[in-house]
Amino acid sequence: MILGIGIDMIEIERIDRLLKRQPKACQRFLTEAERALLAGKSETRQSELVAGRYAAKEAGAKALGTGIGEVLSFLDMEILPSRSGKPEMSFQPEVYRRLGLEPSRIRVHLSISHSQSHAIAQVVVEEL
Repeated sequence: MILGIGIDMIEIERIDRLLKRQPKACQRFLTEAERALLAGKSETRQSELVAGRYAAKEAGAKALGTGIGEVLSFLDMEILPSRSGKPEMSFQPEVYRRLGLEPSRIRVHLSISHSQSHAIAQVVVEEL
């Protein structure tokens, strides 16, 4: 059963400007493991990666029906590539407890895409 669907889109240039003004800003949005993915990437690719994950986390919060705030923060979600490179989203165990969900019964589906100017992400949260 689908518990929720979320979608979000952001301008990559907005993230690029933010990262140039406040280099440590990505620490508010990305976990340590996600920040490690930025190493060795060009500024343009870093902005795309951060924008995609920002959009994905907003979409994930929408899919859970909470939004970003009291129940869920950007750092409660993590998006890392699978062995094949597909982005996979996970939530901190505490999130499931707060929402009364059983982690072993939840599956998260994520798609992230970029154009030259925008990043978009869609998340479907399914209960098995």
